[in-house]
Amino acid sequence: MSERSVSKQKRGKRWYSVLAPEQFDRAELGKTVAEETEMVYGRTIETTLGELTDDAGANNTKLTFKINDVGSDSAYTEFIQHELTRDYLRSLVRRGASKVEANVTVLTTDDYRMQVQPVAFTTKKADRSQEQAIRRVMIDLVHEAAEDRSFEQLIDSVVEGRLSSAIYGEAKTIYPLRRVEVQKLSLEARPEEVEAEEEVSVDVDESDVAEEVADAE
Repeated sequence: MSERSVSKQKRGKRWYSVLAPEQFDRAELGKTVAEETEMVYGRTIETTLGELTDDAGANNTKLTFKINDVGSDSAYTEFIQHELTRDYLRSLVRRGASKVEANVTVLTTDDYRMQVQPVAFTTKKADRSQEQAIRRVMIDLVHEAAEDRSFEQLIDSVVEGRLSSAIYGEAKTIYPLRRVEVQKLSLEARPEEVEAEEEVSVDVDESDVAEEVADAE
């Protein structure tokens, strides 16, 4: 038996308490086990908002976190996704009414790229122009929210229902609404990833310009 194998046996597996980000009060999400610390990084854990807040009424909201830092016996996470359950969304659908959805990609003030998917349910069937107007309100208000908020602030706005309430308040003047929700909020890219993409884009654009100049000559 190699020295490495003996060392592993002596060390054995270790349990880590998985903790939510600070904005969720470092609530314990569960536990995970690994032989080596490096194996814990990148693992994801799913819970419900109800479990985090001890509110059964919020169990229709799923939250996904990803481990990005590990201590001696704790694993720390970052927010990845907020999503309403399919059963809950189905319960909001009514025959003879409209369901209006939008898919919006935004950049927060601290350069996190997020995907936001609001959805509105009307009381009765809206016509095409009304649905388009409601969708336009959704898109505009999501962009405004991101322009004024950091990554954590945008998450709070969605989780606490402020963004959906703002959309409801403005869109209901177009056509009577029964409910507005943000059915999904996802982290698409962190600031360093956004910056790297922008640098690649600039390099490509500059090379294209150089080629166009050469062709012109």
